[in-house]
Amino acid sequence: MSTADRESFLSAPHVGVLAVSGNGAEPGRGLLAVPIWYSYQPGGLLTVLTGRDSVKARLIRAVGWFALCAQQEEAPCRYVSVEGPVVAIEDRVDPAERAVMAHRYMLAEVADAYLAATTEQLAEDITIRMKPERWRSADFAAVAARFTSGPAAGHEQVIGAPAQVQR
Repeated sequence: MSTADRESFLSAPHVGVLAVSGNGAEPGRGLLAVPIWYSYQPGGLLTVLTGRDSVKARLIRAVGWFALCAQQEEAPCRYVSVEGPVVAIEDRVDPAERAVMAHRYMLAEVADAYLAATTEQLAEDITIRMKPERWRSADFAAVAARFTSGPAAGHEQVIGAPAQVQR
């Protein structure tokens, strides 16, 4: 994917899988990988909200770095993976930012009910911001296009390698 394509994809509302190393942070722990809501605007920081005392938060504090992968499962499959250093851990969550994130992932009426029912999370959660430095992405429409005479299943045709790695 081009830089613009991968940033646009990452800014769409996909559930991300956050991955952080536990090596050195907790004896006997390997990699932690968990689904999570996130926000991202092209050219900006990637933001996650999580419990202050969660395993994710403890490992991210210890390591100072994490990765996140977002994918589109329906054809044509696509993914964007980013990793980078943590540039801020804020010991609070801005209620407006939390509301925007809830509305990103839920229908408006469900998001409003969720926010009202979980206001205590504002005191329990933290905000973590990461600067994406390493990017990997793939758009498998190019693979599908090889086996059809035109755009793959009604999707635009993408020319290039089936699994372009962006570093």
